[in-house]
Amino acid sequence: MESNRVIKMNIMKKSILIFLGVALSSAAFAQKEPDKHWYHGEPKKKNMGISLDKAYASPAAQLPSKTIVVAVIDGGVDIAHPDLKDVIWHNKGEIPFNNIDDDRNGYVDDTVGWNFIGGKDGRMVQYDHLEKVRLYLKYKEQFKNANADDVNQNPEYLAYQALKSDVESTIATSKSQYQNITDLKIALLEYAKKTGKEVPTGKEIKAVSVNASEVKKRDRLGMLVGLMGYTKLMEALDQSLQGMEAQVKYQYNVDYNPREIVGDNYNDSREFGYGNNNVAGPDASHGSHVAGIIGASRGNGIGLDGVADNVKIMAIRVVPDGDERDKDVANGIRYAVDNGANIINMSFGKGYKWDKDVVNEAILYAQDHNVLLVHAAGNSSQDNDVTPNYPNDSLGGDVVANNWIEVGASQPLKKHLATDFSNYGQNNVDVFAPGQSIYSTIPNNGYAYFNGTSMASPVCAGVCALVWSRNPSLTAKDVKMIMEASVVLVPGKVVLPGTKKTKVAFPTLSRTGGLINAERALMMATLPLTK
Repeated sequence: MESNRVIKMNIMKKSILIFLGVALSSAAFAQKEPDKHWYHGEPKKKNMGISLDKAYASPAAQLPSKTIVVAVIDGGVDIAHPDLKDVIWHNKGEIPFNNIDDDRNGYVDDTVGWNFIGGKDGRMVQYDHLEKVRLYLKYKEQFKNANADDVNQNPEYLAYQALKSDVESTIATSKSQYQNITDLKIALLEYAKKTGKEVPTGKEIKAVSVNASEVKKRDRLGMLVGLMGYTKLMEALDQSLQGMEAQVKYQYNVDYNPREIVGDNYNDSREFGYGNNNVAGPDASHGSHVAGIIGASRGNGIGLDGVADNVKIMAIRVVPDGDERDKDVANGIRYAVDNGANIINMSFGKGYKWDKDVVNEAILYAQDHNVLLVHAAGNSSQDNDVTPNYPNDSLGGDVVANNWIEVGASQPLKKHLATDFSNYGQNNVDVFAPGQSIYSTIPNNGYAYFNGTSMASPVCAGVCALVWSRNPSLTAKDVKMIMEASVVLVPGKVVLPGTKKTKVAFPTLSRTGGLINAERALMMATLPLTK
């Protein structure tokens, strides 16, 4: 019994330390954000922009413009947002709300796009497993009656053992930490009640009389109240619990099966036509933010100006709170291609794959139909050359898709240019684009600053749309080549993502070694291409 009590105490201490780290990080980032259009400027020492303003002022931007359709494959888009409603793609072959597949494309009433993670009855998947949990469950069933001959040197069994250790330990730890953060919130509420104040100070919390076993917890909470303020601390606790709740109740919950909502035959990766037409879903924050970066109405005097000025956003929902499924990704790509998208932005990714073949087939389908794919490199501070991020442009062997751009995230300051969170890779990341402190649209007519390669990808996709709109005879391969050839090469060293002090040359972090530049790309597009 004594050993169990010590283990519980150690878990509690770890949970408090984790929360302290989260809270302190939140406090550290609660600083003034840069100008909402900071990255539209020229690349300078303290503002490494992409020369978007100069691109629009250039003669190349005055050429006749063709509308470019950009599919946003994401978690949902608020099509009624005042900065997005005028740039939403509409399916001209579909009569709204008549419950008929007028254009006979297999999707009923797909007026602005499609939701592949919803059911015919209108229900929607909000949460899903991580891919490694799905694989763990698959292997667990596969090897439940295995004998020594079945598992001896079997690479899948070895993978199962690694996943088993990872998933099962994460489940146990997450449940404990969730309970302990819950206990912290309860304790803080009790301490506040004892002070008699609705919003007590840190000193007042520390002055509360408690049992000897609670002194350290009380003092730590008092310190945080002093640092952040009582209200902000309660918000941080609620935010931590919300994130952990998703992990405990859904992402790592082996008894949860969201696919029952969708109602498809999940074992058939090439099935299509499932889902519904609710492209917003239960939380359209991420997808709306991405859509606004690409094409929020320019010059309307509200919110922000999107990167591209003649664009229509096709909304395709495949990303839950958890990992997207390869079947849905493949269908999302095919839907976008079949319905006229020129560019597909994919601000999602994961560390494991389920059916890469079906995704590869969709990528080749897009390539064959002259559609450009722009994808976020990921936010794990990892080298994608060493640890794969999925989906990617590798199609097997040495074959690489020629219509794919993989994008890392940069930030305003030149000396730190690569963000701390961005994935990188001299072979598997193509370019960098601004992805920190990016202002854009969120649901309910709102706006917010987000960080991530999820933001860098639509910045790049928006520039691709701008270039292609003025030069419609280009191919997807041409646009990719122009974007890569026109990057600004930034000399000097930057801090390697995920480290505090390790310095590397910025050009070693991607295949092109540079930061995208709209002015140079637009200018280059007007020149004769050598094919």
